[in-house]
Amino acid sequence: MKTILIGSVDSSKVVLEEMIRLNFPVDLVFSLDEKYSKNVSGYEPIHELAEAHHIPFRKFRNINEDLYVKEITDHHPDYIFVVGLSQLIKPEIIHAARIGTIGFHPTPLPKFRGRAALVWQVLLGVRETKCSLFFIDEGMDSGDIVAQEVYVIEDSDYAIDVQEKSNEALQRMMHRALPQMLDGTVTSVKQNEEEATYLLKRTPEDGRIDWQEPVESIQRLIRAVSKPYPGAFSHYNGQHKLIFWRADYLENKKYVGIPGQIAQITSDYIDIVCKGGLLRVSEFENIDDVQIRAGYKFK
Repeated sequence: MKTILIGSVDSSKVVLEEMIRLNFPVDLVFSLDEKYSKNVSGYEPIHELAEAHHIPFRKFRNINEDLYVKEITDHHPDYIFVVGLSQLIKPEIIHAARIGTIGFHPTPLPKFRGRAALVWQVLLGVRETKCSLFFIDEGMDSGDIVAQEVYVIEDSDYAIDVQEKSNEALQRMMHRALPQMLDGTVTSVKQNEEEATYLLKRTPEDGRIDWQEPVESIQRLIRAVSKPYPGAFSHYNGQHKLIFWRADYLENKKYVGIPGQIAQITSDYIDIVCKGGLLRVSEFENIDDVQIRAGYKFK
């Protein structure tokens, strides 16, 4: 059996680690070159793991460049795994695998196809969810499902916690699926198109805090787009950007103010007046290193 892995982030590394652990044949790894990783959340240089285990690898900027497409097709792989890659792959790559090209999505397909899946699930208040292995076709996350695995998102989870839970579920799923691929017993199920829903693209600007939202929604946004994502942000006194990485909310029994107004500052946190309570920010990044004072507002 011949296998190629294409990836760029932590989930790609999880797959490669499990392949190595199970002695699953990996003939070639394509790893996003670190020179082009600046805007890739959760980047992992999986070529380093490949090199440590004497697995041939290539570093790429755009996997759809002709030289990479040719090398993949000339390799005549049985399986291609495309995991943790934001680039849409050409049909020539999809159809180069004799058995199929496998993708991963951290949602219970056909529900929540599309972009920024972990972020959206936190924002939507999803609790019990699943990740999915599926055969990639020319649609958006629409191919036949090979396996699914449950994981749970708690109300206290931040993006990094959800990412870790998703990766743990992926590892368990790969542990089941890889031996089935080796012995030819893997099965798949078609997705029900009537149940399909789609998550649209998010940008860093979508992390801007709207102080007219309830305090619970603001805290959920902070959790959803915290590290390794760009973060929820606002502007102190309308001018100086602060990124809020961690926060809780609590009942406001003392302060009367305008949503977004700073109630108090201590060495450990900032309390901000919000609709329905106080937002207590315990970890933040002061981009301009400006002095913050009580009574001033975030906008």
